[in-house]
Amino acid sequence: MLTALQITRLQDQATLRWHQDPAASAPLTPAVSETLAASADMIELALAHHRANFDLWHEEDKVREPGATDTGIASLKRCIDALNQKRNDLVEALDRTLLVAAGAQNPAAPLHSESPGLILDRLSVVALKLYHTAEEAHRTTASEAHRQRNLARLDLLREQRDDLAACLDELWQQVLAGRRRFKLYRQLKMYNDPDLNPAVYVHKSGA
Repeated sequence: MLTALQITRLQDQATLRWHQDPAASAPLTPAVSETLAASADMIELALAHHRANFDLWHEEDKVREPGATDTGIASLKRCIDALNQKRNDLVEALDRTLLVAAGAQNPAAPLHSESPGLILDRLSVVALKLYHTAEEAHRTTASEAHRQRNLARLDLLREQRDDLAACLDELWQQVLAGRRRFKLYRQLKMYNDPDLNPAVYVHKSGA
């Protein structure tokens, strides 16, 4: 697996690139490029997952625009549902890839309640928070109090990400050493399944 530092660098670089050009692909840092041959699937999944969170963040911003129309909000809500499903599917794909990379786990080891894929999802969201908080901390049209508040938030976000990244690295090392194990956490979302969401299948059956 890539180290947590490589993953956060990848997320930061992709976040910057996509804000500059939403249609662009994310370039790889040298540290990540060196591991490309051994981690191609992981890199592709990590970038696809982060892109889902990136798109989800900005679609949710559009819903909150004061001038958003009811029709526009309804359309955005459907887009958000689809993106959230994609995000969840990619978290599971990350965990499946990591389960293969981990090999046979020690069945007697304690089970970790949070899978690596879920930790990667949290790191992805923090990367987006860091980018947008930095924007607010340096926004020239904002008050000095606003900028200082967001500088303090930046410090806290960096500390939280460092802690979370360290936890991910430690979990992975413990898994490889047989001192901890994890399972694929199936989120089993119901809202997008026409056979499981009564708000959908009631109308479907009455058609």
